[in-house]
Amino acid sequence: MAPDRGSPPIRTRASNARDRQGEETEDNVPNQDISHSLEARRLAHQASQPQNFTLRGVLVGLAIGVVICFSNMYFGLQTGWVSGMAMPSALIGFAYFKVVARTLKFPFTPVENVLVQSVAGSVGTMPLGCGFVGVIPALNYLLREEENGPLDISLWRLIVWSVGICFFGVVFAVPLRREMIIREKLKFPSGTATALLIKVLHGDEKGKKSVPRGIREEEEEGEEQGLLQRASTDQDDDLLRPSLDVGESTLEEDLGEDGDWKAKMRLLLISFAGSALYTVVSYFIPHIHDIPIFGLSLAKNWLWSLNPSPAYVGQGIIMGPATTLHMLLGAIIGWGVLSPLAKYRGWAPGPVPDWTNGSKGWIVWISLAIMLADSLVSLGWLVFRPLVAIVRLYYPAARSTFQSHTWKDLLTLNITSTPTYTQLSDGMSTNPERTLKPHLLADPEPDAPPEHLISNRTTIIGLIASLVLCTVAVHISFPSLIPLRLTLLALLLALLLSVMGVRALGETDLNPVSGISKLTQLVFALVTPKSKNAVIINLVAGAISESAALQAGDLLQDLKCGHLLGAAPNAQFWGQMIGSAVGAVLSAVVYKLYTHVYTIPGGLFEVPTGYVWVFTARLVTGQGLPPMVVEWASGAAIIFAVGTGFRVWGNTRKRNGLSGWWIDFIPGGIAVAVGMYNTPSFTLARTIGGLLSLWWRRWKGRSETPIIVLASGLILGEGLFSIVNLLLASLNVPHL
Repeated sequence: MAPDRGSPPIRTRASNARDRQGEETEDNVPNQDISHSLEARRLAHQASQPQNFTLRGVLVGLAIGVVICFSNMYFGLQTGWVSGMAMPSALIGFAYFKVVARTLKFPFTPVENVLVQSVAGSVGTMPLGCGFVGVIPALNYLLREEENGPLDISLWRLIVWSVGICFFGVVFAVPLRREMIIREKLKFPSGTATALLIKVLHGDEKGKKSVPRGIREEEEEGEEQGLLQRASTDQDDDLLRPSLDVGESTLEEDLGEDGDWKAKMRLLLISFAGSALYTVVSYFIPHIHDIPIFGLSLAKNWLWSLNPSPAYVGQGIIMGPATTLHMLLGAIIGWGVLSPLAKYRGWAPGPVPDWTNGSKGWIVWISLAIMLADSLVSLGWLVFRPLVAIVRLYYPAARSTFQSHTWKDLLTLNITSTPTYTQLSDGMSTNPERTLKPHLLADPEPDAPPEHLISNRTTIIGLIASLVLCTVAVHISFPSLIPLRLTLLALLLALLLSVMGVRALGETDLNPVSGISKLTQLVFALVTPKSKNAVIINLVAGAISESAALQAGDLLQDLKCGHLLGAAPNAQFWGQMIGSAVGAVLSAVVYKLYTHVYTIPGGLFEVPTGYVWVFTARLVTGQGLPPMVVEWASGAAIIFAVGTGFRVWGNTRKRNGLSGWWIDFIPGGIAVAVGMYNTPSFTLARTIGGLLSLWWRRWKGRSETPIIVLASGLILGEGLFSIVNLLLASLNVPHL
C-alpha cells in the first residue's frame, strides 16, 4: 500500500470535528437524547431502503473493481503500490447511474453508492490481499534450491490459496465494528471522506437527502474549508441544503453543485485517456520508461533515470508532498550514497542492477532494517500506549496506598481507601474510566436496527468456516510444506495483529500491513524449526497476517462510510464477501496472465516487494548477510527507530491539540525505505506528483478533490490499458 500522506488532506480535515463529540456537558443530556433518537430513526429509515443491496449495484461495483484489480496488479508487480480507490469508485459508480438514470426503475441513492464502492474496493485490493504482488512472486521466482524452491504453483492452486485467505479478515472485522466505530468513534479518515463525497455528489435532489450526523456537525463547525457550506438552519436539520461558501465562491465552484459531477467526471476521463495513450505508446517506444535526465552515465551505471509515467505522477499526488519527499530522501541515500559506496568498497561487487551480488540487493537490506525498526516502534506504541495510560492513572493511588499502610496491612489485604478531594472534583472522586477511556462514558453512536446488522450467529459461523477454509487452502496449495500447528498459529497471530492494524487505520488512515507481516515473520523465525521449508513457512505466515489486516481495515473503512450515510451494515458485509470472492479468483488469473507473458523479475516487473519479503525471511531465519550489512543496517535501524519515536510522540501531541508542525520534517521510515528499494525512476515521478499536489493545495489554495480525481484517472488509465500492452506482447508485436 502507499505510505501515509505527510500533510493533512481533506479526509483528515473533514474528520477533525468528530474529535470534539465527547465535550458536551451534562446540561446537554436531554438534547443528546433527542438527537440520538432522531439519528436512530434516520439510520433505521436509511437501512431499510431496498437500494442497500441490489444486483445492479453489485454488478457495477464488480465492473469497477476489475479495472482497479488490473491496475493494482500492474503497479504492484512494478513497485508494490496498491490502492483501494474508494473515492474514484464512488465517483465512477455515481456517474454511471447518473447517465442511465432515465432507464432506472428506482433511483440510485447514497446507500447504493456505498455498496458500489465497497464491492469495487474489495475486488481491487485482492492482488495485495492474496499476496500476488509480493509473497507469491517470491515463492515462484526468488527462492533458492536450498530453500526448497522455487515453487511451481499451478493456476488452480493459486485460486484455492486466494479464495482460502480472502474471507476470514472480512468476517473478523464484524465484531470490531461496534467497538471502533460505534463506541470509540474512530475517525477512519478515508471512509469519512468517501461518505462526504457521496453525500455531496447526491446533493440536494428534491430536498430529500438526509445528512449524516457526524458530517452535519463538521459543516456547522466550518471544517470543510470550501467543500461544503453549513446546512440549512430550518427546523428540519436533517435536510441537505448546499449553499454558498463563506467566501464569494459560487455553487458552480463548489462540489455540492449537481452539475459539478460532470466536470469531475470529465477531468477523470481526460486524464484517463491521456494516461492510456501514454501506456500504448510506451509499448512501441519502451525507452520512454527510462529517460536519462542526469546524463547517460548516471542512468546506465547507477540507474538514475526518470520514468515519466502519468500513473506514478498520480500516485505521488495521492501520497502527498511530505511522503514523496521522504521517498526522494531514501532514493538519494540509497542510490546516491550507499550504492556507490557498496560498489567501490567491494561489499557488492556485481553489476548494480543485480539483486544477488549488486548494490541494488545490498541496499535492500538497509531499507529492510529501516522498515523493521519503524514497524516495531509504531506497533509497539499501539500496544504499550494503553499500559502507559493505566500506569499514569493508577500510580498516584497505588503510591498513596503503599505510603499509608504497613507491609502487614498490604499482605493481609487490610486496605482502606481514602477519598481524595481535588479542586476539579469538589469532593467527587474521579472515575478512572473517564481518564482512560472517555468514550465509554459518552453515549455511543446511534446504530442501525438489529435486523440490518450482521448477527452474532452469522459472525461465529462465518469466522469458523473461513478459518477452516483458510487452513484447508494452505495445505492444498502447499502440500506437506507447512505443519498444521503452524498454520493455526499464523491464523491466531493474524487475528490479533489485525486489531492493531485496524486501530492504527482508524486513528491515522494508515494500515501498517507491511509492519504486521514483518512482525509475524519475526515471530515465526522464533518458533519455526531449522529446515529447508523455514523460509516458505515464514513467507506464508506473513502473507496470512497481511491479508487479515488488509481485509479487516478495508471493511471497517467502508463500514464507517456506510454508518455516516445510514447504509445497512449487513448489505455492505455481503457486498464485501462477494467482491472478495470475485477478486480472489480474478487476481489469480491476472497474475498468471502477466507472469506468462512477461519475464518476472524483469525490466518491466522487478517485483521489489517480493525481494523485500524473501530477504526478510532470510534475515529472521538466520541466513548469512552480505559484507558490512550488519553494521550499516543496525545504524540505520537505530536512527529511524528514534525518528519514528519522535513522530509517534508528535502525532500524540497533535491529537491532544498541541503543536506538531515539525512532524513532516522528520523522515518517515516506511517512505524512506520504499525510496531505497525502488529504483529512482519511480521515485522521481512520484516526487513530481507530490510537488504538484503541494503547488495546487498550498500555493494555489485550491480544494484537493479535483487533483485527486485527476490522479485517479492517471492511475486507472495506465493500469487498465496495460491489458492492451499485455495482448500486444503475447502476440509478439515488435517494438519500434
